Amino acid sequence: MQTEHNLTVTPITADLLRGALDLEYTDRGVLPHRLPAWARLQIPDAQLAMAESQPSGVRLVFQTAATVIELEVIATKRAYVGVPSRRDGVFELVVDGMLAAQASVTEGDTLTIDMSAGTAETRRGPTSTVRFTDLSEDNKHVEIWLPHDETVRLVALRSNGTIRSAPPSGQRVWLHHGSSISHGSNAVAPTGTWPAVAAALSDVELVNLGFGGGALLDPFTARTIRDTPADLISIKIGINIVNADLMRLRAFGPSVQGFLDTIREGHPTTPLLVASPLYCPIHERTPGPCAPDIQSMESGQLRFVSTGDPAQTAAGKLTLTVIRDELARIVRQRVTTDPHLHYLNGLDLYSSFDYAKQPLLDGLHPDPTTHQQIGRRFTRIVFGKGGPFEVVCSERSGQPTGRDAVGIPAPPEAAE
Repeated sequence: MQTEHNLTVTPITADLLRGALDLEYTDRGVLPHRLPAWARLQIPDAQLAMAESQPSGVRLVFQTAATVIELEVIATKRAYVGVPSRRDGVFELVVDGMLAAQASVTEGDTLTIDMSAGTAETRRGPTSTVRFTDLSEDNKHVEIWLPHDETVRLVALRSNGTIRSAPPSGQRVWLHHGSSISHGSNAVAPTGTWPAVAAALSDVELVNLGFGGGALLDPFTARTIRDTPADLISIKIGINIVNADLMRLRAFGPSVQGFLDTIREGHPTTPLLVASPLYCPIHERTPGPCAPDIQSMESGQLRFVSTGDPAQTAAGKLTLTVIRDELARIVRQRVTTDPHLHYLNGLDLYSSFDYAKQPLLDGLHPDPTTHQQIGRRFTRIVFGKGGPFEVVCSERSGQPTGRDAVGIPAPPEAAE
């Protein structure tokens, strides 16, 4: 099909997307999801539903000699009452492993959230077009990374040359699950989230199941990980449990055990890393729940505070210090029968010393520079020499590997 600009429209199908586990075809475009449809039916809150639809780590991947590429989209813009406007999400064009261009759209649907009242309202908006021009005429490997923190419906993909799906990369597939920091909060672009940085440095394909506010040991998330092909798996647990004041120590330990048991049903010998929380002073020794600081909002900033009582820790309320100790204990216990299980102390990625130099901007989330630092440290500790993910064969005894094993969009190929 030719457009008035003499561009060819290529249908947006599963073979062009990586990093998504499902595609929802709607009357307003294709909506990538990071949880499958059956799991989304079990989501109990709007926060997780929003987070899983934000395509952190998801990108279009194809080969083409086109010099012009357009992507028509409907982006969902979030507005928080009483807080300065958010930056527009960033689309990144990566050509043959190198970042070639960035672009944003300013219009789309608008989701207005009032954190004080606990309400949210959506207003429909227009489509917008992201346009990349002046590309080389050579055949090239192209990735268009979608905004990590902005829900995006893909309406049309246009180009002045043929677009072909890219072959499997042959890289190891790393599936990571975590909270808003893994999702990419405060990173300015999708390739700048710490998991994307680590994946690029380690030459692996990333499936990012980092969900802002949603790393809560949900059984449907464990079953999703269980059923998704992967060569390497990491789960980063703790901060959201404390933020939400979701459970006590008595429930936390068995919940972690059950989460790991479920993953092992589908990945009995896959290297599996359990990572504890990064340093976060408001919750190190003070339980949740966490709440927005109303005074900071009145001054045009957004910061978070803990509203818990440290004295209640003795009664089983959770802090980050308690969670690190419990996760380390669980891994020590399980590793006697599971030699492929590993533990990483989150303080090795971001500690109190780091906080003194680069504090968490809003009390919870690192800045863009710290995302880069965490990604580099994770690469050195986990993927580096002697690390738990150093060398793992991706062959599966005749079974398809990586994206070939998934009948829906596959894990993304890491940019160099």
